[in-house]
Amino acid sequence: MPQMGHPQGLHRLSGASVRMIIAPGWHADGGGLYLEVDPGGRKRWAMRLTVNGKRRDFGLGSVTKVSLQQARIAAAEYRANAYRGIDPVAAKRQSEPQPIRLSFEDAACAVHAQRQGAWSNGKHVGHWITTLRHYAFPIIGAKPVGDIGTPDVLQVLTPIWTDKPETARRVRQRLATVLDWARAAGHRSGDNPVQLIGDALPKHKRKDEHHAALPYDQVAQFIARLRAGHAEPVSKLAFEFLILTAARTKDVRGAMWDEIDLDAKTWTIPGDDSKTGRRMKAGRDHVVPLCERCLAILQAAHPDPILGRLIFPDMQTGKAMSENRFLVVRDGLNYQAASCTPHGFRSSFRDWAAEETAFPAEVVEMALAHAIKSKVEAAYRRGHLLTKRRDLMDAWARYLTAAIPQ
Repeated sequence: MPQMGHPQGLHRLSGASVRMIIAPGWHADGGGLYLEVDPGGRKRWAMRLTVNGKRRDFGLGSVTKVSLQQARIAAAEYRANAYRGIDPVAAKRQSEPQPIRLSFEDAACAVHAQRQGAWSNGKHVGHWITTLRHYAFPIIGAKPVGDIGTPDVLQVLTPIWTDKPETARRVRQRLATVLDWARAAGHRSGDNPVQLIGDALPKHKRKDEHHAALPYDQVAQFIARLRAGHAEPVSKLAFEFLILTAARTKDVRGAMWDEIDLDAKTWTIPGDDSKTGRRMKAGRDHVVPLCERCLAILQAAHPDPILGRLIFPDMQTGKAMSENRFLVVRDGLNYQAASCTPHGFRSSFRDWAAEETAFPAEVVEMALAHAIKSKVEAAYRRGHLLTKRRDLMDAWARYLTAAIPQ
């Protein structure tokens, strides 16, 4: 057991006794200096002092590196400091370099500075940081970015969520971008709190069901800018795959390697999947014929498909990418929400098919996975429907490829 009381006098130990003592415990030299022997036989010097009414225990080093005489000199200095009220433990902490605690505002400015060179729209460059400066900085700007949690995100978004839904959505995206960067840069850990708020905020009431869509003759230019953009590679691949297949965002985000048949060149989206929940509105499997460019995208996403894994995962979490990922990519290409939405590319595809091809409307509707109510239209489910739809999707890919600036 440690010897707890201070013996009378100083210099109770000697060089010989320091070498001879093997019993585990604290062996007093006097004046708060102890030889500490651990159960393994290792020996070190330790101090025990009372400073400002608080007991302080701390080490002075191993006996192999600090001699008895050196330990006594150090002990005398600590006793003198303790008499003046100087806490040695607190003084040591203050002298140690403190880790950098980057504020949210500094993190946001760093992200803005890194990305603004890639934005050609000067108005967007200024607006990106202005929204955060106006709505986020007054609330969380000074807070260390590593300490930002869901309560902070809600505190920023709640006041504008209902009254300014479009602004709130943009602020939410930019909060997520800054926190993703902070995690990658080592300033925070854990999941992004923006993605954890879930249903804590009410759903926005939609003014209508219209999804803004680019004119089909501008889609190729979008793809060209997408390929040359600075978004994460997996996000760019997923977005182009979305356009070429005319699929819904949730289906691309949840696409699994198990659903791909490379030999048949098809992607089968399950209508009712026990793992992911119902994916198709009609509740039936939907087979998507894949063009050569789609197969190339799959090869780029992963040259060795892993069954049971997502094709386009969030590269940080391994889970499905957030539903806002496509919106963030679009915003980074300087397209506005009023003119372009990810879902709107389905309308671009349908308009192209109606105006530029002779494919029956029923085939186009089936390509979009729309439910077929008419018995006559349902007949297209049989026979060469998949072949017709493959021709349709190949024609869509050829149209876009031919129009993409080389």
